Amino acid sequence: MTRGREIDPDEILLDSSNIPKYDQSQFEGRLEKPISRGALIGVGVFFALILVIFLGQAINLQVVQGSEYLKRSQNNLLNPVPIFASRGAVFDRNEMPLTWNAPGKNEGEDAIPQRKYIDLPGLSHVLGYVQYPSKDKNGFYYRDDFEGVDGIEKYFNERLTGENGSRLVETDARGGIVSENVVRPPERGETITLSIDSRVQSGLYESIKAIASEYDFKGGAGIIMDVRNGEVLAVTSYPEYSPQIMSDRTDQVKVKAQLNNPNLLFLDRAVGGLYTPGSIIKPYVAMGALNENIIDASTVIMTTGSVEVPNPYDPEVINVFRDWKNHGPLDMRHAIAVSSDAYFYIIGGGYKDQKGLGIANIDKYLRMFGLGEAVPESFFTGPNGVISSPAWKQATFKESWYLGDTYHSVIGQYGTQVTPVQIVRAVAALANDGKLLVPSIIKNQTPQIERTIDLPQKYFNIIHEGMRLSVKLGTSVALNKPFVEIAGKSGTAELGSLKANVNSWITGFWPYTDPHYAFVVILEHGSVHNLIGAAAVMSNQLEWMNKNTPEYFK
Repeated sequence: MTRGREIDPDEILLDSSNIPKYDQSQFEGRLEKPISRGALIGVGVFFALILVIFLGQAINLQVVQGSEYLKRSQNNLLNPVPIFASRGAVFDRNEMPLTWNAPGKNEGEDAIPQRKYIDLPGLSHVLGYVQYPSKDKNGFYYRDDFEGVDGIEKYFNERLTGENGSRLVETDARGGIVSENVVRPPERGETITLSIDSRVQSGLYESIKAIASEYDFKGGAGIIMDVRNGEVLAVTSYPEYSPQIMSDRTDQVKVKAQLNNPNLLFLDRAVGGLYTPGSIIKPYVAMGALNENIIDASTVIMTTGSVEVPNPYDPEVINVFRDWKNHGPLDMRHAIAVSSDAYFYIIGGGYKDQKGLGIANIDKYLRMFGLGEAVPESFFTGPNGVISSPAWKQATFKESWYLGDTYHSVIGQYGTQVTPVQIVRAVAALANDGKLLVPSIIKNQTPQIERTIDLPQKYFNIIHEGMRLSVKLGTSVALNKPFVEIAGKSGTAELGSLKANVNSWITGFWPYTDPHYAFVVILEHGSVHNLIGAAAVMSNQLEWMNKNTPEYFK
């Protein structure tokens, strides 16, 4: 064959007789054709595109987002993990644990301690509950501390919250733990000892619950406070919620049932409930009448069961202001004892020749004892309340003030609203001869006196005598016990225009000759026809305490 010369087809010798024996599946007997130029170009372009995409992504990862991925890589390598601190425990005055911590449900150093609450009724509004540390969808804690939601857990949250520790966990590329080291150990939260006696408080709650349930009151509250230092021995509100259910939140059905309960389980009626006081304000009006020389305590007023006043715009129309009973002749001590409305109409608003204290002075003396004013900043701070006055009426109803408004106000009706904690402070100030204390929930805390009420001692003695007489022969006779001398004052506040429902009150202090403790109980929104109310609650409580905690009567 000559180099460089093309071979003509006819120069190729074919074994035409052997063609049928070629293995066609192996391409025998076929001529090979060269790959086309277009195919080669297509393949080249394809691989070039892959290379461009690869280089583009590499630039994006290494240059554009390089610092971000470096940070993520470092975080994956050393991951800080919190070591949760135990929340401080809470005890009652007798060192009974009320809330404490149990081991966490998950294992390891990052286990979250579980908050536990004593299984005693009547303590929920004092203790409150917590929300636990929480993670986001990526497993990172967006809240790495407990959060107090109500009660002590909320008010003393900073003191109860410990200081979380931290540990660094080193992981490999696959997330496996290579090593871990504690960087900072956790510090436990502060332990708090309350002034309350959980036995007395639980007993008071059960007493309120029993009477309220039997006689169809919607709710109630009770407080017992030491008149010497302001320490609160018991403060409870009925009905209540379960702190354990609200903290655990493992049973959403029960959680929703508590949140949606129409009886307002989360309203702390002792601190935050506003109520028409009724006749329990009469002792403070009497103090004002004595101090303003409106009347002498021994002066007898003839009551006839009502006070009749001609209408100033139409003398033919007589406005009748009725007493709940015709009590006949009364001096101040007996008027307090039997809770005569007519007597207080006369000394409060004036009648015929008897000068009245007047609405401005009624407002003055009620506020002097802390009514209608917020309790100074403390665990017991709540709403201010309202004292009826011409300014209040004008702002509320755009109407002028009348003598009848004063008559209604002097017996604790009309627009006046107070909280139970305001009342127990006022009663304590009567009992201790004028020291208006700031109530305390902490045991052995230095007593705080908001102010000293500068009124003559003899006036305090007169009020004491009237309240003791109320227990011996008046409206508070249910509290007449052989084992302790009680001074008391009851009240029934009518509600609504139809006056079909009432709030039932009882207040007072013991022992009569050397006061140690003041108390208040309210039963909320019961039938006007009920003959049993708050006095029955306190009667039962005194009997229970005499049997179970007699040390409070010594």
